Amino acid sequence: MSFARASFTARRTLVSLSFAPPKPDAKKPSNLPLWLGGAGIAGISLYLYLEKGPGAQKAKAEPAAPKKGALDPKNFIDFELKKVEPYNHNTAKFVFALPPDTAADLPVASCVVVQSSPDHPAPLKNGEGKPVIRPYTPILPDAEGEITFLIKRYDNGLMSKHIHELKPGEKLAIKGPIPKFPFKVNEFEEVGMVAGGSGITPMHQILLHALNDPSNKTRFTLIFANISERDILLREEFDKLRKEHPDTFNVIYTLDKPGPDWKGPTGYVNKEMIAQHIAPPSLAEKVKIFVCGPPGQVAALAGKKAGMKQGELGGILKELGYTEDQVFKF
Repeated sequence: MSFARASFTARRTLVSLSFAPPKPDAKKPSNLPLWLGGAGIAGISLYLYLEKGPGAQKAKAEPAAPKKGALDPKNFIDFELKKVEPYNHNTAKFVFALPPDTAADLPVASCVVVQSSPDHPAPLKNGEGKPVIRPYTPILPDAEGEITFLIKRYDNGLMSKHIHELKPGEKLAIKGPIPKFPFKVNEFEEVGMVAGGSGITPMHQILLHALNDPSNKTRFTLIFANISERDILLREEFDKLRKEHPDTFNVIYTLDKPGPDWKGPTGYVNKEMIAQHIAPPSLAEKVKIFVCGPPGQVAALAGKKAGMKQGELGGILKELGYTEDQVFKF
């Protein structure tokens, strides 16, 4: 007899016993105890089958399999622009679709490099006729089925203008991930971050990763420089993180051109501002400083980068006594 048929029979027996119990026969001992005992055994058997049998193994939720990475670190792949979400007067979120059941799968901290799709009517090239290639850091590196960039349009930025001119359905070629800094939770006691403009994206990636980890004990301090208050990217997210993690995160905004109601710091990031808010170099290997922003800002703070390499440490951070081992330029 099949399991389904047996369980149905047991249920029908129980129902019949509940609503039509046999009348006791004075001349013959009642079979009711036997019927009840048999029904009880059937019920227990059914329970054990459901809990321990092969059906129970299928019923239990299995952990979701890790999503396959959609990117290739050695080759550019075209991805279609899914939607554009305006953010402010010169910045927007660009969401590109990934194949089903895949994710960008970017390690923290890493970026990708992009170039115009070869199928674009006017592929973006430099004066030498070579493709223009630029690095970008996605803001939602773990999202399934899509990869999102927060990109500011610069008047002299060839790639940023190209991306801002893309329409949904058009494509961008992406290669990655490109590892930048192998960040580990609790590797440092103090982390100072100095960012300018769209250079905030790698800081955002690290902060989300660390602060959302319940084991994190590292204290992060972010100094974020912008031209005006409306230029502050992801401000709502940073304010939320500061409220949720008051013991491990603080953010200081400074503006070049503040409005009349601005009460925060003003001007470029300077020596006094860093000394006031960022952990001192005397902490040695317990402190790390991350810098990301326009080339001029990075050079003033930590010396010029040498292409994709770090370059010699210089600028304000060197004057304050930080060493090359304590500073990383994105």
